[in-house]
Amino acid sequence: MSGPLDGVRVVELAGLAPAPFGCMVLADLGADVVQVDRPGGTGIPPTPMHRSRRTVTLDLKTEAGVSGLLRLAARADVLVEGYRPGIAERLGFGPATIEKINPRLVYARMTGWGQQGPLAERAGHDIDYIALAGALEPIGRAGQRPHAPLNLIGDFAGGGMLLAVGVLAALLERERSGRGQVVDAAMVDGSALLTAFLHGMIGAGLWSHGRGENTLDGGAPFYDTYETADGGFVAVGALEPAFYRALLDGLALAGEELPGQHDRAGWPVLRARFAAAFASRTRDEWAHRFAGSDACVVPVLAPGEAPDHPHNRARGTFVEVGGQTQPAPAPRFTRTPPQAPRAAAGVTVEEVLAGW
Repeated sequence: MSGPLDGVRVVELAGLAPAPFGCMVLADLGADVVQVDRPGGTGIPPTPMHRSRRTVTLDLKTEAGVSGLLRLAARADVLVEGYRPGIAERLGFGPATIEKINPRLVYARMTGWGQQGPLAERAGHDIDYIALAGALEPIGRAGQRPHAPLNLIGDFAGGGMLLAVGVLAALLERERSGRGQVVDAAMVDGSALLTAFLHGMIGAGLWSHGRGENTLDGGAPFYDTYETADGGFVAVGALEPAFYRALLDGLALAGEELPGQHDRAGWPVLRARFAAAFASRTRDEWAHRFAGSDACVVPVLAPGEAPDHPHNRARGTFVEVGGQTQPAPAPRFTRTPPQAPRAAAGVTVEEVLAGW
């Protein structure tokens, strides 16, 4: 076995960000992912999201190209496309066409706005999807405008990961019914889904303040980041009372007369004391001081630093593929661990079909 999805055949129509990420997850878990790229490529250089793939080149605007794609789809378990609604149908390989030649195929569609709805035909990007989902407005400092959290929420968590979950669920259901189905994975839906916990806090009255003024959005001095003497930063997540006491011990503030942890009127005082304390040592000195503590204080690492952290090295959280350091597949499996990721390779349709 080379992962829990060993034997699952996936045809991925080349695209940007969310669908490639979802297919990377499937490939990491052992699926045989064949990416169909256009002549000349997408113009985007290979990234970790393209690893562990075989790539064929087909011009899907031609009869010959569509014919090659249909031949692959006839033997595949999954087809993934990220076009705007209706484009696949116009090109001749929509779900109804594929179902006639392979009724067991799971047809996964990755879009921003979904297959239906007033915005379905509109262009958009991660920041637009998370804005409409209610996931962007809460992110940012008090008194400042919302801040885009890279494209992690819409493209990858609410997009590609949701796509992978949908594909896996449809494959599982196919074991009972013997039939495939269409998976409509929309980034606006996935981004909204990620706010489930937030909606629960709002409903319970635990998120009643403005942006940047709540416990988990940087409003609380014990759940925030602080600058250190060398210009670095540490992250503090001392929510529970025991963890908060450990934080005060580590900062040598346990004996001071300070406001209570949850005394909002005293939060400015606490923040000022914490900031002054953290500014007295370097980031790595604080990391060493809190290394054996449950204060929930860790260094804020840059992406290039993360692979060298002892914990990440011990777990093999990062790997090297084709000379490039990148995140390792996750999660872990005891009986069916996937193979190490490998660089993408070009093949022909005939070579893929011969193996299938």
